[in-house]
Amino acid sequence: MESILRRHETATAIGSKPNGDSVEVSLYYEPSATESEYAQLRSYLQSHGVEVTTESPLRHHLSLRASVEALNALLGIGLTEFVDSELGNFFAPDQEPVLPPALSIVTAILGLDSAVQARPRFRPATKPALSYLPTQVAKAYDFPSASAVGHSVALIELGGGFRQADVTNYFTTQSLPVPVVTAISVNGGVNDPTTANSADAEVMLDIEVLGSVAPGVTIDVYFAPNTDRGFIDAVSEASAPGGPMPDAISISWGGPESTWSKSSLSLMQSVIADATARGITVTVAAGDNGSSDGLTDGLAHVDFPASAPNALACGGTHLDLTSTGAIAAQTVWNDIAIGDGATGGGVSSFFPLPNYQAHANVPPSINPGGSIGRGVPDVAGNADPQTGYQILVDGTAMVVGGTSAVAPLMAGLIVQLAIATTARPGFVQPAWYPLEQSTRTTKAPAFFNIVKGNNGAYDAGPGWNPCTGLGSPYGGRLDQQIS
Repeated sequence: MESILRRHETATAIGSKPNGDSVEVSLYYEPSATESEYAQLRSYLQSHGVEVTTESPLRHHLSLRASVEALNALLGIGLTEFVDSELGNFFAPDQEPVLPPALSIVTAILGLDSAVQARPRFRPATKPALSYLPTQVAKAYDFPSASAVGHSVALIELGGGFRQADVTNYFTTQSLPVPVVTAISVNGGVNDPTTANSADAEVMLDIEVLGSVAPGVTIDVYFAPNTDRGFIDAVSEASAPGGPMPDAISISWGGPESTWSKSSLSLMQSVIADATARGITVTVAAGDNGSSDGLTDGLAHVDFPASAPNALACGGTHLDLTSTGAIAAQTVWNDIAIGDGATGGGVSSFFPLPNYQAHANVPPSINPGGSIGRGVPDVAGNADPQTGYQILVDGTAMVVGGTSAVAPLMAGLIVQLAIATTARPGFVQPAWYPLEQSTRTTKAPAFFNIVKGNNGAYDAGPGWNPCTGLGSPYGGRLDQQIS
């Protein structure tokens, strides 16, 4: 099992977590495990004071509950309580777990670290110069607009909530079908709307962009605690065999790769890869803090899970439209100078260069060592708060930007492509990268290349670049080329 420890350099230990406290964890094990090995695993856990609360053999996953004392003894750790100025109070292990031989098939254990894992990737506009309805952006990108009744998308949310009245009012006002939106609880996460200045804006941005681009789509919102356990379990449940089969999973939350444990990085990529193998495209926001991803160590960082090789990483642009709604100009979103953020993007320090980027000319990282890894993002769309999206949150009209908007925008495109081609697009990068290259210099390129701007450390340019990826897809041309 890979390292589960996360970096908590600024946190202060305040004591051991009381032995009598109960802790819930998720355990993932090898897909190749035999029934006998699984039975032995389950028996061993129970004999050491660990309760199996739920089991999902199809997901190779167990939910467990145990006392701190039992977990410390089982794993050779000391669960410790910490306080941090940004993360607040949380607990985490004092060292790497030592797995006994009976747990040799275990690949990951989540829930031993309760610190907040991710941030929503939306940006309320300070003083928007322009704003658009999601349908205007979709039209500019030539997205098909067929009825999506009978299709579904899963949204992953680690906080906030939605009000049905807002959903009804927003879509009714635009004469669009009101989507069926269902809240699904994971690990105790709930639909908990509060105020417009909270994570509610993230949830409603996702719902309203998606429902506008794919009219009539069914939207399942998976609410989970904001921990690595909650995040990964939610994605796993949304894509689990035997459950709903969404065309896409849209994720608008993330954090710098370096703030994740190696175990969680690998497990999330594995879960996303399982989803794409089932024909489910996973769209992920690439971050809103430029090439640093919000860290102040002077290095470049990419956002995760956008950097997972099987995720469709979604970067951000500044979009200007003509009076007729066509694209007048499109550049890299970078408003760092006025405090309105910038698109994430760069080169992964954890994941190697995937095969589909072999001819994308991904540059070496600007960090010491200059390694070449998974390039982020794959595609981009309007994300600048200065050209943001008109949404309704807790009864309040707002203009919001961020790559959070691009993940559901692209999920809506995936639904439209599924309708047009009568097939699930699934893992799209192996098809989209060569398509961009083969059509780039034709009269009908499949992508709008963004060649002006930067996100701090990296510049835009023809073809793929570490600010906006392949560019913005022309939906109708993708439809024709794929068909």
